[in-house]
Amino acid sequence: MAKNFLLEVGLEEMPAHVVTPSINQLKKRTADYLKDQRIDFSDIQTFSTPRRLALKITGLSDKQPDIDETVKGPAKKIAQDADGNWTKAAIGFTKGQGATVDDITFKELKGVEYVYVDKHIAGKTVEEILTGLKDVIMAMNFPTMMKWGEYSFEFVRPIKWIVALLDNKVIPITILDVTSDRLTSGHRFLGKQVELANCDEYEEKLTEQFVIADANKRKDLIRKQIAQIADKNNWVINIDEDLLEEVNNLVEWPTAFFGNFDEKYLKIPDEVLITSMKDHQRFFYVTDQSGKLLPHFVSVRNGNDKAIENVSAGNEKVLTARLEDAMFFYEEDQKQTIDQYVDRLKTVSFHDKISTMYEKMQRVGVIASYLGKKFDLNSEQLDHLNRASEIYKFDLVTGMVGEFAELQGIMGEKYALLNGEDKEVAAAIREHYMPISASSALPASEVGSVLAIADKLDSILTFFAAGMIPSGSNDPYALRRQASGVVRIVADKQWSFDLEAALTDVIKLMSDSKVAPELPMQDQISAISDFFKDRIRQYLNDLGTKYDISAAVTSGSATNILFNIESGKVLTSHSNDDNFKESVESLTRVLRISQKGSFEDSELVVDSSLFENDSESELFDAVNKASDGFYNVSADEAFVRLTSLKDSINKYFDATMIMAKDEQLKNNRLKQLTILSDLIMHVGNFDELVVKG
Repeated sequence: MAKNFLLEVGLEEMPAHVVTPSINQLKKRTADYLKDQRIDFSDIQTFSTPRRLALKITGLSDKQPDIDETVKGPAKKIAQDADGNWTKAAIGFTKGQGATVDDITFKELKGVEYVYVDKHIAGKTVEEILTGLKDVIMAMNFPTMMKWGEYSFEFVRPIKWIVALLDNKVIPITILDVTSDRLTSGHRFLGKQVELANCDEYEEKLTEQFVIADANKRKDLIRKQIAQIADKNNWVINIDEDLLEEVNNLVEWPTAFFGNFDEKYLKIPDEVLITSMKDHQRFFYVTDQSGKLLPHFVSVRNGNDKAIENVSAGNEKVLTARLEDAMFFYEEDQKQTIDQYVDRLKTVSFHDKISTMYEKMQRVGVIASYLGKKFDLNSEQLDHLNRASEIYKFDLVTGMVGEFAELQGIMGEKYALLNGEDKEVAAAIREHYMPISASSALPASEVGSVLAIADKLDSILTFFAAGMIPSGSNDPYALRRQASGVVRIVADKQWSFDLEAALTDVIKLMSDSKVAPELPMQDQISAISDFFKDRIRQYLNDLGTKYDISAAVTSGSATNILFNIESGKVLTSHSNDDNFKESVESLTRVLRISQKGSFEDSELVVDSSLFENDSESELFDAVNKASDGFYNVSADEAFVRLTSLKDSINKYFDATMIMAKDEQLKNNRLKQLTILSDLIMHVGNFDELVVKG
């Protein structure tokens, strides 16, 4: 008969951001454990609040299925001595299987007799299996862990109670000094402890004690309550899903309410007001029907509506204090010029092993100017880019950004416009931080895009040169994110960008301009190129590119980011062509055999006078034709040229002995294959491709 089981781990209040990942982790670990233990179940329902992580497992089987198996032991000659007596090896083997030597049978395998024992393993009951959830709980990990009391055990927060009910029976689970029973706790202030007769009344009993345990139901209620406030007041309240998730994980019995603030604060930029409300107070902001910010906010209380007006007044007081600070900084910041702020950056460290922030801007100016010309920006855009690179970090030393760090770039744009800077310069100041995550928005303008690439490239180059290279999961300066940002911008703008060539050029330009730090930047070009190849591979994988294609193009010799991306797309689009398999096999054969030769670039000259058959002449002419301007054509054209060589390659291998005894003939043929191999590797290492007939 199928059973239901409730597991609840009661805790001190968890940080909001860990609640959802933690319940998902507990669900997965529990499901994996039950599958490993061969216990069937129908479904696992999750419950979570700041004070509890709970699962209800339905349709549990009564026990594990029994197992009958035959186990192979040592060879007969090892199991018995010359007189037919059982050896220690045989006795030890049977003992380990819960059997005796009387249970041994012999079976022949590949001409050798071996010992075998038939085993019957009775399945454990589900009660026995569920006690093992203790280890599942204790194995959980969290972004931050803590100890309590005299214990060395670490968990996200101290465990206060455990409920473990199989239908109506308590399953014994003890963690430290907490033993499971049927008692759960209601809301900290509105509810009380309640005893559960069985696992099926969990939600109902908690609701009576002012706890909505189902996170989705709680979230829906919050959404409904906010909508009611908006409708009643003819407001628009755009619910930020991330904020809703955070608020939902702060409450057990949500009650939405609204508050007000003085209209005088509306002269502060909207971004400042929204940040003050959303990021610092977890309030939802309010607009009118046209999208204009209104002097109101909506928040959610962890409790009922008793004396809600006092709660609203208290929140208004807290928000007003923060807005007063914002108003003060906003007015004070405007008393200084941008040039004064830029001058202050001379004393602000970018990193103590690298330079000041002012010196970073000088380097970025050199890089941006170089890239702007490479990416064909017009003269007006280049002027805007030059001005933006001179000032783009100035807001870091303003009072507003000092208080609200998340507004860096945003306040730079606002203050730049107030100081009369061109709107494209101001936009670039904001956009240079973009993208801020793997899926967030990219810079919209060309000027902002170039400045963003230049800033990120400088950070990667200088941190690598200073020896601060990401390893494993360690990436304190977010260099992987910055490299991914460069890849995404280049792909979005469709800019041809040869990374190694650019790094070589800008290092020289910085040196010539006397803004280069005293770091071995030139030594890191190859390492940075490999670093970017990993980011390109991830970008292609995110597009749904097959792993072998991503690996092939990023294992090739081309260091042009856009070309690598386009090569991945080209191989994907042609992978279902009728001749794809044959073409790849021919080109891969070239790659493999060419590795038998090793030549300097200056030596790669094929002597046609040494040809012994027509296939050598045919391949020679075909490769010369294909290689004409090869490194400047599109990825699609390069692929078409390579695959057009298939028949010539096959004829060549059929008619020509590459590894001839004559050293001169052998080297001439290997040089021909090496020249062709270099063309292939420009598109990608085809040896990484997995092709099926």
